[in-house]
Amino acid sequence: MDRPMTEDTPFRPDARAPRGFADKRAAQLRAERGIVEAVSAVYERWGFEPLDTGAFEYADALGKFLPDSDRPNEGVFALQDDDEQWMALRYDLTAPLARFAAQNWETLPKPYRRYAFGPVWRNEKPGPGRFREFIQCDADTVGSARPEADAEIIAMAAEGLEAAGLPRGTSVLKINNRKLLNGLLTTAGVESAGQKLAVLRAVDKLDRLGADGVKLLLGEGRLDESGAFTKGAGLQAKAAEQVLAFLSAGRADNAATLAALSDIVGGSEEGAQGVEEVAKIAAALKALGVGEDRAGIDPSIVRGLEYYTGAVFEAELLLQTTDEKGQPVRFGSIGGGGRYDDLVARFTGQATPATGFSFGVSRLAAALKAAGREEAGAARGPVVVIAFDQDSMGEYFAVAAELRGAGIAAEVYLGSSGMKAQMKYADRRNAPAAIMLGGDEIAAGTATIKDLDLGRALAAKIEGHDAYKSERPGQQTVPRAELVARVKAIVDAVS
Repeated sequence: MDRPMTEDTPFRPDARAPRGFADKRAAQLRAERGIVEAVSAVYERWGFEPLDTGAFEYADALGKFLPDSDRPNEGVFALQDDDEQWMALRYDLTAPLARFAAQNWETLPKPYRRYAFGPVWRNEKPGPGRFREFIQCDADTVGSARPEADAEIIAMAAEGLEAAGLPRGTSVLKINNRKLLNGLLTTAGVESAGQKLAVLRAVDKLDRLGADGVKLLLGEGRLDESGAFTKGAGLQAKAAEQVLAFLSAGRADNAATLAALSDIVGGSEEGAQGVEEVAKIAAALKALGVGEDRAGIDPSIVRGLEYYTGAVFEAELLLQTTDEKGQPVRFGSIGGGGRYDDLVARFTGQATPATGFSFGVSRLAAALKAAGREEAGAARGPVVVIAFDQDSMGEYFAVAAELRGAGIAAEVYLGSSGMKAQMKYADRRNAPAAIMLGGDEIAAGTATIKDLDLGRALAAKIEGHDAYKSERPGQQTVPRAELVARVKAIVDAVS
């Protein structure tokens, strides 16, 4: 809340960030940058080219997120341009891709393979771990209807997650197909759109409610622990059993799972198509060297109920994760995607197949941190050159320039505090070393280096301030000509 203003006091707004928008310091920014760089390198090895589109799109290009109202500002942040057209900050990176592909289709290589990363904005109610601005990283193929295109995206996603810091065995991609789900609904005799949606929403809650909870939601409904009642899909008992049998069709390997799914939904034309497509994806993944421990068929995966048209896949974190208090917390999905063959057609009227994978960079960084897999030392600061007096500033800047020339991050302290405060500053910057050039050092052509990391380690083991002071851990005076090499050895030791 803004502070009250009187005639005698100037207006001073409260220093506060808008809800759902986070400030990020070095550790988080470097962690996210490292993920993006590692994953981008994987995508480019697979032949995907980078693409960056503007933060704003015309609101009608984001149509599925907009209500029928005079101000299309639900779900997105929108404004009206001076030509009275509505623009909105992009909700994701896929809708801009669809617009770009439709606008440039004649000049693009087909299929068009691109990856993108950047911030997206959602005008939704914020909450714990739920932000209105966050960074996404996507890879998509537009123009190929082959199931092998889905398999390639899945295999590349698996490799990308490993490059980001998740070794094999710590995550898995689970694969399903909307055609299998549609075949299930046909087999179960579900006809109305509302009932189909209710069934799929019930299926999507399997990991949270278990089979018993889903069974209730497939029938008349479910009363939760708070006493709130959720109306069910209203299926007859036989139809509900068919749905539950589909969800439990997962077997020890993909071949057995496909056989079980074929028995359940193969009687419908769309279900049979789904079985065939998933079988081709599984075969291509095997040829690509992606084992079933990295990507396997899971009939319970449901994504984008009104969005995906074929294969769907979801990346799940398998590591044990804890919150800041050390309590176990379930992260679950860390990314996902699938086939969306209707999105480009919104612009062109012509069917254009597409498939892709997306993950939230901030969410993946948070997952790595919760699993204790964040990169050690990710927030290293620069070497700090202590400033003793104004007359020697030229010497200080010369030292910092020499260090930077050798590829070492360095800065001269430019505050007005004394020696003690400057050392505290260097410690808060997590500097690996501090350089001291007093009048005596300058006259003698030497420099004193304080190895702050070694000093911290030794200080933790030394009892009493006097002992610490007498031993002066990690401090050495060296010829000026050797300064850069000595500092580089310290920095390399903690890199």
